[in-house]
Amino acid sequence: MVPETLTDSALSTLAHVHTAIWAAAEPAVAEPTPDPSATVPDAEEITTTVEEAVSSGNWWLHTFLPAAVRVALIVVVMMLLRWMLIRLKNRTVRKMIDARRKKMDGKWADNTEALIEAERDIQRADTLGKLMQNVITITTVTIMVLLVLTEMGFNLGPLIAGAGIAGVALAFGAQSLVADFFSGIFMMLEDQFGVGDVVDFGDAVGTVEHVSLRVTQVRGLDGTLWFVRNGEVLRVGNMSQDWSRTLIDVGIAYGADIRKAREIMNRVGLELFEDEEFAKRILEAPEVWGVQQLGNDGVVLRMVAKTRPGEQWATSRELQERIKYAFDAEGIEIPFPQRTLWLKQRDGQTLPDSPQQDPA
Repeated sequence: MVPETLTDSALSTLAHVHTAIWAAAEPAVAEPTPDPSATVPDAEEITTTVEEAVSSGNWWLHTFLPAAVRVALIVVVMMLLRWMLIRLKNRTVRKMIDARRKKMDGKWADNTEALIEAERDIQRADTLGKLMQNVITITTVTIMVLLVLTEMGFNLGPLIAGAGIAGVALAFGAQSLVADFFSGIFMMLEDQFGVGDVVDFGDAVGTVEHVSLRVTQVRGLDGTLWFVRNGEVLRVGNMSQDWSRTLIDVGIAYGADIRKAREIMNRVGLELFEDEEFAKRILEAPEVWGVQQLGNDGVVLRMVAKTRPGEQWATSRELQERIKYAFDAEGIEIPFPQRTLWLKQRDGQTLPDSPQQDPA
């Protein structure tokens, strides 16, 4: 029986003691042993985790580096990649050119056709090298811009879809620009011309100085630099590919001996072919084809000479100068425009060749 004199605090203390005694008297309930399979991941979970980490590729970048640093890193890496690719391209082109030049100085030194082909390969390698550098630059810059946009949080899906629609609209509005690029690609693949070639585009005639996918630069004889869009080139006359030929038309008087004139011209051509200065310019001895035309003022004889690419003009000038000296020495007259006039009186009588002098 609980005494009535106990206070409320005493009753509270007795209640806590009673609860503790009963808790100690009850048997302890053992905690369940943890299941190893519940705490240790299986092989499938580990594989999935590793694949996700590897597929993300740049998870550590997003974890440890801020966005500005990641963008700067992308720019540096892409510029470094561009530099490495251009350096690899330069080394490859240089090896190709050096290999051709060694053959030109070695076993091909006496093979004229092989020398011409080797020079052509060198020009083509140089042109393709410049084209490859443009492709490398465009590709790396495009990839860099896409990566930077992705890093800045732009969703490229709608952007690419919009770019496709804009590309279709742009294709209709910039057909000439697209035609320029495709024409430039086919010009390179078909080896229509290269840097150093003398070409005829119609209005623009001269030496090719630079070739790109869109524009070809041609330096005219008077120094004018022509910028020719590749899409506007409908025909190309390459005057220095593989070999060239000079054509010389020489007129002689009707009273001159044609056979003698031909012999003189053949002799002059053979002398020029054996000349040390022109031996490397002329591929075959010049020859006279014969009478080209019976003109108003004389008989025209045609002479031709097969030369190395671009050497036809210097050969033509030298041949004509030597032919002039030889004709003068042999008495062969080179005619000039002249007319014979017959004067008649009104009654039909022909006037005398010279007026009669009155006797003094």
